[in-house]
Amino acid sequence: MDTSNNTIQLDQFLKLMGVTPTGGQAKLMIQGGNVKVNGSVETRRRRQLVSGDEVTVGEQTLKVDFKNF
Repeated sequence: MDTSNNTIQLDQFLKLMGVTPTGGQAKLMIQGGNVKVNGSVETRRRRQLVSGDEVTVGEQTLKVDFKNF
């Protein structure tokens, strides 16, 4: 997480939020097209997320909020 400009990589976010236990599993989920960012499928694991972005995995949607980190 880069707190200087309030961004976090997609794979790090999934791990931090407990969606996956490892970064490797997050990478596979993302590359497999199982993750959406703001409603669109995202396949870049290093995609930079900003506050307010919504990440959806299956039926679960998580909102990026740096106040919670």
